[in-house]
Amino acid sequence: MPLFMDHHKGVEGLSAEAVAEAHKKDLETQDEYGVKYHRYWYNEETGEVFCLAEAPNKEAAEAVHREAHGLVADEIIEVRELLPKRMATVPLGF
Repeated sequence: MPLFMDHHKGVEGLSAEAVAEAHKKDLETQDEYGVKYHRYWYNEETGEVFCLAEAPNKEAAEAVHREAHGLVADEIIEVRELLPKRMATVPLGF
């Protein structure tokens, strides 16, 4: 399944707790759209959040955010993960 990274910009009132709660809501909603959200990164100072998800397409990934909490990403791009050969067998911990 394709892998997507989304980018939320200028999120007002961003905090670790708020991001964790939004991610929890994504996890509760994702199965309806065939999506699996894996991880997220955030920066409280800039109000930016990045989310990594497997999804059939970017529209499905966006639909999860829209339904779960309404915080849709400013951009969503398809990405691929490249691991060094010696790390290819190391589990990612998802």
